[in-house]
Amino acid sequence: MLGEEVRVTDWFIIHFTENNGMAFGKEFGGKMGKLFLSLFRIVAVTGIFYWMHKTIKSKGSQILIYSIALIFAGALGNILDSLIYGVVFDDSLNQVSTFMPEAGGYAPMLFGKVVDMLYFPMWKGFLPEWIPLWGGDYFIFFQPIFNLADAAISLGVIIMLLFQKQMFTEEDFD
Repeated sequence: MLGEEVRVTDWFIIHFTENNGMAFGKEFGGKMGKLFLSLFRIVAVTGIFYWMHKTIKSKGSQILIYSIALIFAGALGNILDSLIYGVVFDDSLNQVSTFMPEAGGYAPMLFGKVVDMLYFPMWKGFLPEWIPLWGGDYFIFFQPIFNLADAAISLGVIIMLLFQKQMFTEEDFD
């Protein structure tokens, strides 16, 4: 059910939540914003696939290919959630959702939510007063709840940032 969780350890919790929009649950523009976001994701994933295909064909750096593949796989996973999750499941608010309900899903194609479940609240407590802006406030480190697709995208981007000199040559930017 929405909000249900399983404590694996004190700092690792499987927490079922649904994300209506973008990263950190941000939304914009109601139904039209959701449609735009879904269509934008499809265009972006198509571009990422083209980039990966081009890099493979030109025998680009293996680490670049793996990074792009992680980003592509994660983006595709989130798109599939958005595309079909609302069509094949009913609402999970105060109930366990049903797969392929007779009355249909909770949303039409492109308007589904993305399921997030990985939660790592590694540290909880009050920050020292001397910290600017947040001093004295209750703080949870690492608060976002995410999914494997988000992790794949993040890992791909981090690898690109860490190994950019090995992945790209000056010729790539000519």
